[in-house]
Amino acid sequence: MKKPSFLERLTGSAPAADYDRILDEEHHFGDEGSETSETYANEEEWDSAEQTELAPQEGELPVDMYQTNDAIIIKALVAGVSPTDLDIAITRDMVTIRGIREEYQETNDDNYFHRELFWGSFTRTLVLPEEVVIDEAEAQEKHGLLEIRLPKLDKHRSTQLKVRSNITPGK
Repeated sequence: MKKPSFLERLTGSAPAADYDRILDEEHHFGDEGSETSETYANEEEWDSAEQTELAPQEGELPVDMYQTNDAIIIKALVAGVSPTDLDIAITRDMVTIRGIREEYQETNDDNYFHRELFWGSFTRTLVLPEEVVIDEAEAQEKHGLLEIRLPKLDKHRSTQLKVRSNITPGK
């Protein structure tokens, strides 16, 4: 008999005798079509496959974003990142911040008690609540705090245009 599905166990639709057979001391989990025991001949193969699946991923940069009367301000902690290693892409309605925090390992992994700091590449894309003037945007870093100032697009601003003519006087 096949092992009951998760849904069958959850709803109790499989007979109790089936559970007793599965939980019996003679039954070994993984015997019924387990890919792990067949696919990996030894523990080293399992470890290398696990490391391949858990390749380093890009981190997400935490930010604060708020507005003033005339600008949208974004702040992010980028301590340990050189300003030249930051890439900030701005459109009228979106900002993407990318960077890399290089790790300078002073000891081998076995000597660590805690490893909580994030190292490696990170990115963050933010959809802006209003359109901004990208040509007037400014970014500065001070003591590990990145601040991006994005002036809001003034949709109520208007100007008067003079109409020019291609006809020269006297012709």
